[in-house]
Amino acid sequence: MTRREIREEIFKILFSLDFYEKDSQEEQIRLALAELQSGEEKKVPEKDYQYIHDKVLDILHSCQSIDQKINESADKWKTSRIGKAELTILRLAVYEIFQEDSISTAIAINEAVELAKKYGDDNAPKFVNGLLAKVL
Repeated sequence: MTRREIREEIFKILFSLDFYEKDSQEEQIRLALAELQSGEEKKVPEKDYQYIHDKVLDILHSCQSIDQKINESADKWKTSRIGKAELTILRLAVYEIFQEDSISTAIAINEAVELAKKYGDDNAPKFVNGLLAKVL
């Protein structure tokens, strides 16, 4: 899988978790990852599967500090007011910017904008780009 495809799978899992109670998140992660492996052929190679699993857990465990960075940077927009897709994209990007040494800031922002174009509303790419610029 490409890094973009992996990032998109991480986004999808994180996004879906917002619709479940926190105490069932581990089970939902397991189910989402099992779905990636289902079918006649495995969709996700084992190394990518493990990477996705680890990153989802890392982001969830870092969510409070990530949200704090977003809240400190967002004028009039606290995480409670941001749409679920946009918030998930922002969380993923902030995690990559501050905790992933192997991913450059420019790539993290560009990939976040691309996800916003695909999964957000018409204003999402500009909103995500602008807020990430302030987070830096």
